[in-house]
Amino acid sequence: MQTLSVSKLTIKSQATIPNRVRQKLGLKPGDSVAFKFKDGHVYLQKARPIDRTFARAVEETLKDEWHSAHDEKAYADL
Repeated sequence: MQTLSVSKLTIKSQATIPNRVRQKLGLKPGDSVAFKFKDGHVYLQKARPIDRTFARAVEETLKDEWHSAHDEKAYADL
């Protein structure tokens, strides 16, 4: 798999999706994206309505899932 583009995280862990990637995925301002994990890789795709429905359904259960001092230390380098 070839790297299409690279983006740097801000202090708030936000990243800009590069123009080439937005064009390939057909992303426009206001669109949602979905992150999928498989075999140690992360895939980004334009979110489908079912992706947004699922995210809203589990949002409350995940709110404090990984939000402890131990987790902050363990994932600080990500």
